[in-house]
Amino acid sequence: MTHMKRPVRPLASAALLISLVVAGCSYPSSTVVTESPGISKAAEHALATMRGQVFSKGPHGEQPALADTVTLSADDVAKVKSMNATAAIVMHYGGNDWSNAQIAGLKSEFGRLGIKVVAVTDANFKPDKQVSDLETVLSQKPDVIVSIPTDPIATASAYKKAAESGVRLVFMDNAPKDMVAGKDYVSVVSADNYGNGVVSAHLLAKTLGGKGKIGMIYHEADFFVTRQRYEGAKSTIQKEYPEIKIVEEKGIGGPDFAGDAQNVANAMLSKHADLDGIWAVWDVPAEGVMAAARASGRLDLKISTIDLGKIVAIALARKELVIGLGAQVPFDQGVTEARLAAGGLLGKKEPPYVALGALPVEHRNVLEAWKQVYHENPPPFLEDSFKK
Repeated sequence: MTHMKRPVRPLASAALLISLVVAGCSYPSSTVVTESPGISKAAEHALATMRGQVFSKGPHGEQPALADTVTLSADDVAKVKSMNATAAIVMHYGGNDWSNAQIAGLKSEFGRLGIKVVAVTDANFKPDKQVSDLETVLSQKPDVIVSIPTDPIATASAYKKAAESGVRLVFMDNAPKDMVAGKDYVSVVSADNYGNGVVSAHLLAKTLGGKGKIGMIYHEADFFVTRQRYEGAKSTIQKEYPEIKIVEEKGIGGPDFAGDAQNVANAMLSKHADLDGIWAVWDVPAEGVMAAARASGRLDLKISTIDLGKIVAIALARKELVIGLGAQVPFDQGVTEARLAAGGLLGKKEPPYVALGALPVEHRNVLEAWKQVYHENPPPFLEDSFKK
């Protein structure tokens, strides 16, 4: 989130997941769309040419460095291990698939480097809570803090205090206001959020055969990464698919992102009876769109989004409503952040902005994508859901 993720209603989310995986309780499949061969081929070509590229720029307009350029030699690793350094992970929001994978990647690489993780915090997307978390963490005197700012302005003074105390800071996705890479922090690491927006747009256009009417549900907060996704998706539709008309755009603010998106989608479907698809800014709002489509009897609706969460993964596996998405690789992002933190401890000059490319995910590759995103085999409920 890059980015805000699941709303504060874990029991509802758990119930939804259970209802999707219990045998005999699945929703009926969406109507199959016949793709236009020409558009399908063009979209496939566009997606293929994106491989290995990053389209996002950093929060200050920085050109991206690729994650595989961030390396540590054997001597570097030995030096870091000898420091007996400690680290804290200060999250904007926890308990969701993206955050869990980030933390897993960080802990895995910190473990390899001999850096002890002394704290992991969850601000529940409240800037004042994150400021308090930072103050608490600083009392433990960590050598490193890896964090994603909930608000780049409201949290800036707390991060500046950490930097002034000598802590090496590595940021996920965004940097606090008036802080400078190489001086106040080591680097920012992000997914290619603009590229993920582009991927999700191409996949939607491919399924619609390059024509139709769609709605777009974006994140209305001034949050760098979600804004990039929206801009990437909208620009791609407008420039490359002139026969796809964006008939309505509406923002959601949360914290109940799924519920807000469901309300917006309900209104869109009521207002536009001939709506063919909806783009949602990440997987949790997409869950709300799915709920609205089912309630409206619109099982033919095509939904495109970003992030490979459990619910949308099941829908992709079953060919139900969700037709494709752009996925981040949060485990790998966490590994990269840990390596940059180690480089900061060694005084290495690191690139100010590092990005990891977008991963297109459709029904056909959803199981393989799960392995790539989470570095683990697909869970049984996903494998059992896959419709061959």
